[in-house]
Amino acid sequence: MATISEIRRELSEIRPEDGQLFIEKYEADTRSGVIKLVESCRNQMKQAEKEAERLENMLFYEKKYYESCEYICGIDEAGRGPLAGPVVAGAVILPKGLKIPYLNDSKQLSEKRREELYDIIMDRALTVGTGIISPEWIDEINILQATYEAMRQAAGHLKFRPDVLLNDAVIIPGLDIPQVKIIKGDAKSLSIAAASVIAKVTRDRMMKAYHEIFPEYGFDKHKGYGSKEHIEKIQKLGPCPIHRRSFITHFI
Repeated sequence: MATISEIRRELSEIRPEDGQLFIEKYEADTRSGVIKLVESCRNQMKQAEKEAERLENMLFYEKKYYESCEYICGIDEAGRGPLAGPVVAGAVILPKGLKIPYLNDSKQLSEKRREELYDIIMDRALTVGTGIISPEWIDEINILQATYEAMRQAAGHLKFRPDVLLNDAVIIPGLDIPQVKIIKGDAKSLSIAAASVIAKVTRDRMMKAYHEIFPEYGFDKHKGYGSKEHIEKIQKLGPCPIHRRSFITHFI
């Protein structure tokens, strides 16, 4: 008879689709530890089913446009609101029907999960593009226009031209590609969610690098957003070269 430790190890290694076999194998075991493991397996199967349903729902727009389009690109940005650092856009074309477990709006994910998904997206996407607009340029043309330009850059850095763009809440001026504006699209479209992860992780890594240059501001923690501690540092030290001057006029 297998020990509880061996059964626990077996449960940790099985695929979700093999859960029922595990349950059938051990549900007659009356040891309390095994009963708990069987129940844990049932819960994992329920969670896997729920995640599969969520992912299927997030392909609603993709499936709609696959009827007439081969390459569907999701576009999203990160960094419109911070007081410092660039605004970054991501553009991603995923293989048709690809489902990446746990991919979601980057704001709903932990930093560890975002990093894991970033690597998966970069490995499995057909093509990925990014666009980066500096704080100086943001100050010159305003954040909305800077966001549009970052998105245009991201689309322009793809290896091939998409047939349609799925955008998170905007229509991007100056692009001759059909566009679909989806409110809260990063939680409704897998392609936009992928783009949001690319944009967020790219920007966060840049802000950590800036922290090495300007460690006194704590960019590795707040990533340039207007936290209480960040505002206090600006008031005490003044702005550094990556602060958006147009964003901090009422602090200094």
